[in-house]
Amino acid sequence: MIDRNAQYLGVSTLELMENAGKAVAEIARSELKAAGKRVLVVCGPGNNGGDGLVAARHLASEARVTVLLARSPDQFSSEEARKNFERLRDVQVLVGLERSEEAIPQADLVIDALLGIGAEGSLREPFATLVRQMNQSGKPILSVDVPSGLGTDLAVRPTVTVALHDVKEGMTPENSGRIRVLDIGIPAKAVSTIGPGEFFLYPIPKSTSHKGQNGRVLVIAGGPYTGAPALVGFGALGVGADLIHIATPALAAPVVAGYSPSLIVHPLVGHRLLREDTRLILELAARADVVAIGPGLGDAEGTLEAVKDVICNLTLPLVIDADAIKAVGSDPKALAGKKAVITPHSREFKTLTGKTLADTPEERASAVRDAAKSLGVTILLKGPVDIVSDGDRVKYNYTGNPGMTVGGTGDVLCGIVAGLISKGMGPLDASRLAAFINGRAGDLAFAVKSYGLTAVDVADNLGRVLAEFL
Repeated sequence: MIDRNAQYLGVSTLELMENAGKAVAEIARSELKAAGKRVLVVCGPGNNGGDGLVAARHLASEARVTVLLARSPDQFSSEEARKNFERLRDVQVLVGLERSEEAIPQADLVIDALLGIGAEGSLREPFATLVRQMNQSGKPILSVDVPSGLGTDLAVRPTVTVALHDVKEGMTPENSGRIRVLDIGIPAKAVSTIGPGEFFLYPIPKSTSHKGQNGRVLVIAGGPYTGAPALVGFGALGVGADLIHIATPALAAPVVAGYSPSLIVHPLVGHRLLREDTRLILELAARADVVAIGPGLGDAEGTLEAVKDVICNLTLPLVIDADAIKAVGSDPKALAGKKAVITPHSREFKTLTGKTLADTPEERASAVRDAAKSLGVTILLKGPVDIVSDGDRVKYNYTGNPGMTVGGTGDVLCGIVAGLISKGMGPLDASRLAAFINGRAGDLAFAVKSYGLTAVDVADNLGRVLAEFL
């Protein structure tokens, strides 16, 4: 994830791979005395395998190095790995399980460059067999970045793991051996900046899934403003949510329904949200995975009290925007125990916290982190630089442009956050990816419409952003 963000900031993956492979080779020398030994480097088809290929090249002049490819060379999924395979010299290359059964026992040291982070479920072949063979060999094993299979029911049990840049989630001495963290040249900004690497978090639908399994969103919005509910719905649909239910006052319902047949509209009893609507909303929420509340509701008498009543009675994750921010700002106790994302701009942040934000992103970040920690929520602060924090971690998003000050882009963002949460993402991960997607979609719209872009233009480009980065 971070290496992809570093590439987005101008650091090439090839350069990072070279640095990673050198680091692995150095640990192989210093901790496992690779010089003069028979070293087998087991490589997968991705970037982790590419790191192993670089390590093999750097060890070849001082050790008897053999590379074992899990798949044939024409099946590299990483262009950088393929280039490093072509750079190999004085290294024997073996391919597949038919060679591994003999090669692994003959080695003095095994370097595990099979799989990187992100493995889940059960390992497929040939990876599962290779992991078993490495574990059963009794040989010292050096894993690259993470033990292959970490997070699944079958993982390599290494002697040493070289963690590239930082220790990865889930790594312990029990499952990773001696952990050595080495710098590979990732700039600090790549760690704090939201970028294309966040798409690693996007839940890809299973081929066997059916309607509703990839996200059901309930939107509580509208009344005096009739466009907002639809824009929230378009945001959720644009990032792959399956079903969008919109609960909106009777006055707005036919207008909202007219925007798209993809929106399932449920009229509420009056011309604005009232406490009498809570029962119907809770019934609708029973068929949803997340609730987005606030856009276009207005702040007429009784509406904000109704918002608080709804929030207090919901157990689902919440995305709280616009007028709903006023409601929780006046009574933060309504947020107690809630899994919520709040999406204010600077004026709404003052309504929420009573604090005026400074001008610099760094000063703003401190205030956002403190507020998120105090309220027990994730905050996505909208601005020239979006700031996302869960009270612990802080991320900055630099996509977007001044044309996005047009009304409605925040409603689209609210829908994107809700859509991603409905698909299974946590509040912080959904917020950071949503900020990037919304801004990038705005940038694509700006390239065509300049300052004449609209919120609908932003929503229309969401699918293009997914196609670009997934």
